[in-house]
Amino acid sequence: MDIIPHEVRDLYKGKVFRLSKERLTLPNGVTAELEIIRHPGAAAIVPLLDDHRVVMIKQYRHAVGQFIWEVPAGTLNPGESPIECARRELPEEVGYRARSFQELGEIIPVPGYSDEHIHIFLATGLTPSRQNLDADEVLDVKPIPLEEALEMTTRGEIRDAKTIIALFFMTLKMK
Repeated sequence: MDIIPHEVRDLYKGKVFRLSKERLTLPNGVTAELEIIRHPGAAAIVPLLDDHRVVMIKQYRHAVGQFIWEVPAGTLNPGESPIECARRELPEEVGYRARSFQELGEIIPVPGYSDEHIHIFLATGLTPSRQNLDADEVLDVKPIPLEEALEMTTRGEIRDAKTIIALFFMTLKMK
């Protein structure tokens, strides 16, 4: 069942997302005003080396005020497919190209206030390439044994939701 807003008003439009206020009538008859972040979507990549190390990044995230462990990921450009985004982001962020990409799944990280979808890929057959970070990306690249990365999630050292889910999806595919 599609619920069509009666009114949509943009509150903010940035380079990555748009914040809007939408007035709509819910299926129970209640009229509500909701603030929604409209996001173009993203791709996240689990880069797996032949020796079963995952190429992880420790990236500064100002919103949480700290460096956090993540798998590489990026926002879709206009007209770009999720797989094209994954192929672009992998060498840009970690300096590897992949011979093969396998889609692991898709998640909606914060459906309470955003329409963002993150497509998750496993990248294998990695070969070194040139890293090309954006000016605002501050990160370190570190290959971590898969078992260690999984333990880092249970110890609370990896707290990024897309990364935890990406590692979980990958372990399911490997069984």
